[in-house]
Amino acid sequence: MALHIIDHPLVQHKLSIMRNKETSTMKFRQLLHEISLFMGYEVTRDFPITYEDIETPLQKMRAPKISGKKVVIAPILRAGLGMVDGLTTLIPSARVGHIGMYRDEETCQPVFYYYKMPANKNRLVIVTDPMLATGGSACDAISRLKEDGYKTIRLMCLVASPQGVKAVQEKHPDVDIYLASMDEGLNDKNYILPGLGDAGDRIFGTR
Repeated sequence: MALHIIDHPLVQHKLSIMRNKETSTMKFRQLLHEISLFMGYEVTRDFPITYEDIETPLQKMRAPKISGKKVVIAPILRAGLGMVDGLTTLIPSARVGHIGMYRDEETCQPVFYYYKMPANKNRLVIVTDPMLATGGSACDAISRLKEDGYKTIRLMCLVASPQGVKAVQEKHPDVDIYLASMDEGLNDKNYILPGLGDAGDRIFGTR
């Protein structure tokens, strides 16, 4: 599947403000909401259309409407929550699941401390996480969704490293990835460079 980098000028402008270390928590959260909404247009661009008869104030017409796409937004806790409001503004009927995990320091295996998804496995799942660094969390979350029976999954992140994108593409080649920026790489602590710091801390004001 494809890698989509959304280079719309408004997205890039807003992302630049988010990157600035002087940007407040309130502004950071607001901009993440706005960028998530813009990115949602691209994530849903290929939704199928059907036509039905309606009547405008002037005449009858065959009007296009979305056909058959039921959506679940699945944020990876905690930072992924910051992208949910923008997407639900765009898709008010979307269901919202939650994926919480951490990595066991001894086994290096993912431990899911919270996992709650809708019962209908035929829905398109949009996994959200602002940062795609090593790709470990995204790969583990997608694997869990597949094990649970979900077949159509897309990953939506704000910024990513080439290493993280490669990891997801190698493990889950059937998953489309949507980014606002492909950054330079990772530092020795696996933070994205130039990045924007710890997204969770900046969203929730815990830095």
